[in-house]
Amino acid sequence: MKEYLSRLFRYVAWADRRTLAALRAAPSAQPEALPLLAHLLAAEHVWLARLEQRDPRHPVWPTLELDDCAQLAAENEVGYRAFLMRLGDGQPIGVVRYRNSQGQEFATPVLDILTQVVTHGPYHRGQIARVIGRGGGVAVNTDFITFAREVEPLAEGNAERGAAPNAAGQ
Repeated sequence: MKEYLSRLFRYVAWADRRTLAALRAAPSAQPEALPLLAHLLAAEHVWLARLEQRDPRHPVWPTLELDDCAQLAAENEVGYRAFLMRLGDGQPIGVVRYRNSQGQEFATPVLDILTQVVTHGPYHRGQIARVIGRGGGVAVNTDFITFAREVEPLAEGNAERGAAPNAAGQ
C-alpha cells in the first residue's frame, strides 16, 4: 500500500509540474487558469497540513503568482514524500481531526484524505487544460495512464505499453 500511494503522489507531482509548465507557456490563459492552479496546489498544501496536525500557510483559494505556484508545488511534493515515508508498511490507519475553512469539525481517515488529494487534482487540471486550449495554447495531458506508460511503467513492464491507443486515445 505504501509503495502504491508513493507512486500515486509521484503522479500528482508530475501532473502538477506539467500543468504549471503548460500554463507558463500560455500567458493568455493565466488570468482565468492561475486561480484554479493556485487553488489546486493550496488544497494539496491544506490537506498535508491537516495530516501533519499543523496550521496551513495558505487558504484554500489563495492569490498566487506562477512562481509562487511552482514553489508551493515543490513544497507539496517534498512534504507528501516525507509524510508517506513515515507511514508504516500496511494500510495507513488513523483518523485526522481538523476544522475545514468554514470552521466545521471533521474526523477523517488518513487513507480518505490521501485519496481526496489524488482525486481532486484531475478535476482542476482538466479545467485548466480547457482554459489553455480555448485560448489557443496546448492543453497538456496529465492522465495517470500517460504517467504510467511514459514516465513510470511497472518494473515488470506495462502490458499496455506499445499498444495502439483506442479511439479515445487511451
